[in-house]
Amino acid sequence: MAVSIRRESDLAIVTVNNPPVNALSQAVRQGLFDAAVTLDDDPSVSGVILICAGRTFIAGADVNEFGKPPLEPHLPNVVDAIEAAKKPWIAAIHGTALGGGFEVAMGCRFRVALKEAKIGLPEVTLGIVPGAGGTVRTPRLAGIDNAVELVTKGKPVTAARALAMGLIDAVVEGDLLSSAALFARTAFTKELPLSVRARPVQAPTEEYWAAIEQTVRKAARGEDAPLHALASIRNSCTADFDSALAFERKTFLELRASPQAAALRAVFFTERAALRPPELAGIEPRRIDNVAVVGGSKMGTGIVVALRDGGFPVVLVERDQATLDRSLADVMTIFDKAVQSGHLTRDLSAARMAGIVGSTNYDALKNSDFVIESLSEEFDSKRSAFAHLAGVCRPDTILATTAHFLDPRMIAKDCPHPERFIGLHFFNPARVTKLLEIIQLPETSPYALATAFAFARMLNAIPVLAGIGEGYIGERLLKIMHRQAALMVSAGESPTAVDRAMRDLGFAISPFEARNRDDLNIEAPQRKATHENSDSKGANVAQRVIDRTDIVHAIIFSLIDEGSKMLAEGIAKRATDIDLVAIHACGFPRRLGGPMHFALAYGLKAVVTELDRMYAEGLAAAPCDMLRRAAMDRVWQLR
Repeated sequence: MAVSIRRESDLAIVTVNNPPVNALSQAVRQGLFDAAVTLDDDPSVSGVILICAGRTFIAGADVNEFGKPPLEPHLPNVVDAIEAAKKPWIAAIHGTALGGGFEVAMGCRFRVALKEAKIGLPEVTLGIVPGAGGTVRTPRLAGIDNAVELVTKGKPVTAARALAMGLIDAVVEGDLLSSAALFARTAFTKELPLSVRARPVQAPTEEYWAAIEQTVRKAARGEDAPLHALASIRNSCTADFDSALAFERKTFLELRASPQAAALRAVFFTERAALRPPELAGIEPRRIDNVAVVGGSKMGTGIVVALRDGGFPVVLVERDQATLDRSLADVMTIFDKAVQSGHLTRDLSAARMAGIVGSTNYDALKNSDFVIESLSEEFDSKRSAFAHLAGVCRPDTILATTAHFLDPRMIAKDCPHPERFIGLHFFNPARVTKLLEIIQLPETSPYALATAFAFARMLNAIPVLAGIGEGYIGERLLKIMHRQAALMVSAGESPTAVDRAMRDLGFAISPFEARNRDDLNIEAPQRKATHENSDSKGANVAQRVIDRTDIVHAIIFSLIDEGSKMLAEGIAKRATDIDLVAIHACGFPRRLGGPMHFALAYGLKAVVTELDRMYAEGLAAAPCDMLRRAAMDRVWQLR
């Protein structure tokens, strides 16, 4: 059963068991609704503990119901039934209580959580707002400021932070059920607090709303949901409770049908699917306990930090002691900055450094399960490194190169057991940019690929399989973005106007900002973001004022065209992989779903027509054959 009830003395224990994340399926909603009615009629019950089996509390809506007509009972009715129960309910939270899961918890009279738990209302990240009281109950429970933070940002908070915000009543340790029962028996001896719906909320001033709206608008970067969530919070401060719930529900339903929500849902599902590609179904990866990095370049030190953040002990090998000392100092600097910014405590920083062993001897790698070469982009040094690795590492050790522009096939040539050789393309800074391109060589075994994808999951990274070609997927997209931005300037626009147009669209980083970053991956010969050697007519473009729409289309549609070429060449296996890379490596707006998703929504024929026009005007290259064929069939084709 998805929801079961048992008794412990005068307490009823309602358990949700809907693996893997106890999502709010129709069966769960029905079970909770029925439990609220049934237990109210039982005179032997003094209170109810709501707890979940498995690894988490209710983690949100059932993704299998996304895009389908909702089935009764609807979640607002379930939360109302729990809140209106004569017998007080206590939510016992472990894992994550997200979205509808936390809305259910807010319907309970009390909320307790293990210290490792996290709580949040992430609906805005899917282009919607909470639909079962999240924007109405949160202000009453935790105040306006906390409600705005939780709802408009969509980021979960720790149990300790939730306690400080007033979202939960206690943080407990040890056995969750026993702790919740002890809390209940103490709480029931006192006067019960008001239900959340009955609590007052104070409306801020007009000046407050104006200031906070400006802040939310800037952070939203063109996404609609955060501003609608703010409007719903604001409405909840002046409308009566039921009217506020109706306003929120109406907003939720309208946004759910919007193009932005469709795009953000697509990204959500694509990111989930990327972690376990269908080609590797049923293939067990090897266990990874020990990871090593050869070469503490700027990229290498970033990788070391990312590995320590992921919990891996790391061996760092350098060519000499002076270089090793410098690399370890660079790692320490990164951790120090994290402490200064509040992202790490001093104790955690020390623990991260303690997990790094430095060496100038390749023999230190003999027990490593996974070795990442991160030397400078020089063929001889990389070949030499792998000759050393082949001599000391076990035959089953996964060997990876971070070569960006050198052919990994040539680096791996003559390397024994080539089936365990892969490419890994990190993006700077590796600790922040969670995209990881995994490069498959002709000899790479499915076992090695499965291990690489498991490794990415352990780093909390988004893995994408890429074929061999200069720059793989990400660098090629960045190069096109830079080329088109430079072309706009040669046609008469200023770099500031180009950057502003892309920022206004919602790009996380604009073309010239990206080009000028010190830590950009692209090597100097590759960074020339010009129209040289392109097949556009832009060598001598007439100077003129360019419409902002043309700036945007010249860049985005060229990304679509380049993505089409990569599909044709086999560099990318799926259009959705290109979208993930564009979002995570190029700052493409999530609300548009990525360039390939955007192309389908905009219309492939319209994209081709616009590219043909801009080609004639010298503002873009002519659309490739793959894109023209896709426009005829209205779908993306593979090779």
